[in-house]
Amino acid sequence: MNILVVGVNYKTAPVEVREKLAVPYTGLGDGLERLSHYLDKGVLLSTCNRTEVYTLATKAGPAQEQVTQFLSQLSDLPRFLIASLLYSYPQQDAVKHLFRVACGLDSMVYGEAQILGQVRHALEIAQARSLTSPPMVRLFRSAVRLGRRVRSETKLGHNAASVSSASVEMASQLLKGLDNRSILVVGAGRIARRTVKTLLDKGATRVAVINRTYERGAELASELGVTCHVFSELVPTLAGADLAIVATAATDYVISASDVGQRTGRPLFLIDISVPRNIDPRAGKVKNASLYDIDDLRQVSEANLEARRQEGAQVEGMVDAEAARFMEWWHSLETLPTLVALRSRAESVRQRELAKALSKLPDLPPEERWRLEAMTRAIVNKLLHRPSILLRQSRDGYDYQQAIAEVFDIKEKE
Repeated sequence: MNILVVGVNYKTAPVEVREKLAVPYTGLGDGLERLSHYLDKGVLLSTCNRTEVYTLATKAGPAQEQVTQFLSQLSDLPRFLIASLLYSYPQQDAVKHLFRVACGLDSMVYGEAQILGQVRHALEIAQARSLTSPPMVRLFRSAVRLGRRVRSETKLGHNAASVSSASVEMASQLLKGLDNRSILVVGAGRIARRTVKTLLDKGATRVAVINRTYERGAELASELGVTCHVFSELVPTLAGADLAIVATAATDYVISASDVGQRTGRPLFLIDISVPRNIDPRAGKVKNASLYDIDDLRQVSEANLEARRQEGAQVEGMVDAEAARFMEWWHSLETLPTLVALRSRAESVRQRELAKALSKLPDLPPEERWRLEAMTRAIVNKLLHRPSILLRQSRDGYDYQQAIAEVFDIKEKE
C-alpha cells in the first residue's frame, strides 16, 4: 500500500482552471461524497491555490486515473486537460508535500498561515464522512502538529503572510499609500474580515464593506469600525471608490463589467482574491479600470521571497525530520506482520523446549522454574532484538521480511 497525493495548484494551472476545480469550504463534504464514487477512501484539500486528493493505493497509476476522472467530472473539463496539469507524489514525497503545504512553504504567498486551518478542516470533514483511514488520520494530524510548531517556534510563523496581506500590499502599491483613499471590501467572510483588519493596520482611513447579506456585513463593519453599505448600493459605491478588493464565497460574478462601466472619471483598481473569481474578467477592459486576480498577487509575494525563504530554511529542516519520523512509523506497519510472526515463532520454540526440559526436572522448586522461565525469555528477547530493529527501521522492508521469513522458517499461517 502506498501513500499518494494527486492534484493541481497555482504552479501547474491558471486561476481560470483552478476556479472550476475549487470546492467551497462549506461544500467539502459534498465534494468528498463525489470523490467516494472513485476512491474508497481519501482526503480532499481544496483552497484558492490548490485542489488535491490524498489517498492510499496499491498501485499509483490506477489511483491517479481515478482522481483524474473525479476532477474532470467535478470541473466539467476534458480528462486529457486535467491529466496534463496534474502532479502526483508517492510515499515520502507525498508526506513531505503535505507537510510543506501545512507549513505554508508550498503557497503562492510563501509562509501563509491560513492553509493550516484548511488542512485541519479537510481531515475533519473526511473523518466525519468516514472516508479516511487510520494511517491517513495520523499523516494529517502530524502535518497539523508540525504547522503549529512552525507558527510558534520559527520566524516564519512570527511573520506569517496571507492572501489578504498580499492583496493589501498590492493595494498600497497601486494607490501609492492607503491613507485617505476610498477602499471598498466586498464580502464579510473570513478572508474579507482579515482584509479589512489588515487595511486598517496598514493605515487605511476610509474603508467600507458591502455584502449580499447586509446583516453579516454590518456585523463586520461594527466590529472593526468601518462603514457598511447594502448590496443594492454596489454600483454607486464603486463609483466613489479608488479601489475595491473582492473576497466572497460566491460561485458567480459579484461585479460585472457593466457595474464598472457605469462609473466615470478617476481610475478604479479592482483586486479579485476569490476562487472562483467574483469579478467578470471583462471589467478589466473598461476604460480607467484595472483588474488584478489572485495569480497577480505572485508579483507581490515574490518581492520579499528571498528574505522569507531564508526564514523558511529552518522549517524545511523540520519538514525533513518529521517526514523521516513518519516514514519510520509507516515502514513499521509494513513489517509488523513479519515481526509478530517472528515473535510468535520464537515463543513457540521457547515454550516447547522449556516444557521438554521441565519434564526431566520434576523435583525442581517453583522459584527455580520461574528463574528458568525468565532466563529463556531473556535469551529469546536478546536474539530477536537486532532483527526487530532492522525490520522497524528498514527503508526496504520487503527484503528484510523475505530474508527473516526464510531464515526463521516463518509460514503465512503464522
